[in-house]
Amino acid sequence: MASTDLPDTLRLSLLDRSRTRLGESHAAALEATLRRAERADALGFHRFWVAEHHSVPGIASGSPPVLIAAAAERTRRIRLGSGGVMVPNHRPMVIAEQFAMLEALHPGRIDLGVGRSLGFTAPVRAALGVEEYDDDAFTRDLSAVLDFLHGRGPVSAMPVIAEPPPVFVLAMGRGLEIAAQEGLPVVVGGSRLLADPAPLERYRADFRPGATAEPYVAVSLEVAIAEPTTAASSTTAASSTTAARELLVSEAWALAESRETGVFGPLRAPADVLGRRFRPQQVRRMEEWLGGAVYGDAGQVAEQLAVLVERTGADEIMASTSMYDRDALQRSDAALAALIR
Repeated sequence: MASTDLPDTLRLSLLDRSRTRLGESHAAALEATLRRAERADALGFHRFWVAEHHSVPGIASGSPPVLIAAAAERTRRIRLGSGGVMVPNHRPMVIAEQFAMLEALHPGRIDLGVGRSLGFTAPVRAALGVEEYDDDAFTRDLSAVLDFLHGRGPVSAMPVIAEPPPVFVLAMGRGLEIAAQEGLPVVVGGSRLLADPAPLERYRADFRPGATAEPYVAVSLEVAIAEPTTAASSTTAASSTTAARELLVSEAWALAESRETGVFGPLRAPADVLGRRFRPQQVRRMEEWLGGAVYGDAGQVAEQLAVLVERTGADEIMASTSMYDRDALQRSDAALAALIR
């Protein structure tokens, strides 16, 4: 299947979590995020989003609004946003004012993605001051954020802006249901949709126009495009698949290891990861994660994405790819952007 089989209307975007590499400073990881935003702007990606994580050694990004502001100063036209701001950690008015400020400074380029995850560990949750939080609390706080952004709050969120940034709901918990009730676009993990697209069908059926008039679905997943390597097998297809898969094993291992240690650590080189002796449970966890990724050469990835879009009706693909090798990540991003040029 050729790349032209992807819908002409499909949007391609990137989510960068400012992943650290072993032995690298957090400042270096943040600078790499900003350089990637510059390249994404030049390559024609629709959005570039950053993340919010607290006290995670492998992720340098703890304050999306600050990082978005820095990225906006170094880019020209790409939309910038959060994937996402975790609402439990902030007062609704503060979220609204931060993103109203960004929109006032960079009109027409700002998105607000929101989620409801708590801190990774109990000490982090205690430090953030939020021990418990449920979907009802998220619904209440999300409504308050929308009210402040649209000038309906009990007090005015400053600065007052003509057009509030769009608000996306990350599909955590009852996120799809809440987004349908509020009339908001959603961001959903790709592996969930491959297993069962029915929740998306319910989102569209239950959608009540609100801040947006029509349902909108962005699918977020790991996407890796690579060319054959001399170390891979003899056929081009297998070589590309193997090379791309190896680029993703650093993240797969970090996730598997975190399930055992409770620490989500920096990325290690693929050779370091592949040189280990894995226990069966570690192999299973890595394979489960890799099973939700899309990887191969450009043609293979285009075909897999076309199947995903057909199955889910996705309006947008947001690649959340992390690789140890930043040069390989740069090449992968460029090849992905080229699929719908």
